[in-house]
Amino acid sequence: MNLKSKHKVEAAFSMSSMTDVIFLLLIFFMLTASFITPSGLPVNLPTSKSSNIVIQKVSVTITKDLKYYVDDERVSLNKLEGVLRNAFTGKAGVVVLHCDKSVPVDHLVRVASIATALEAKVSIATKPN
Repeated sequence: MNLKSKHKVEAAFSMSSMTDVIFLLLIFFMLTASFITPSGLPVNLPTSKSSNIVIQKVSVTITKDLKYYVDDERVSLNKLEGVLRNAFTGKAGVVVLHCDKSVPVDHLVRVASIATALEAKVSIATKPN
């Protein structure tokens, strides 16, 4: 009586599917790492417990000596609304405020009110604890 099976099982393991997964993860992390754009101006940001990263459309920076910058270009407060209106043409209205923690709150509120009058979403940049 012959009890041997006709189908033999190979003991080899194929690594090709694992390398595909590794390459897909590498591509994913390379693409998502380029979405974080730091501000180039040195301001001392306040801290918060949760720091969400927002894809930055227009960056408004207020330094401790009350100078206003829109995307690293100095702007006077009188011309800020016009510069923001021109910056939103063709883009979704998102403003990220980089405000030094020594700046009085009324300057922050003034810029936020200009942005909301232009129907833009306002986000305040903080550094994590």
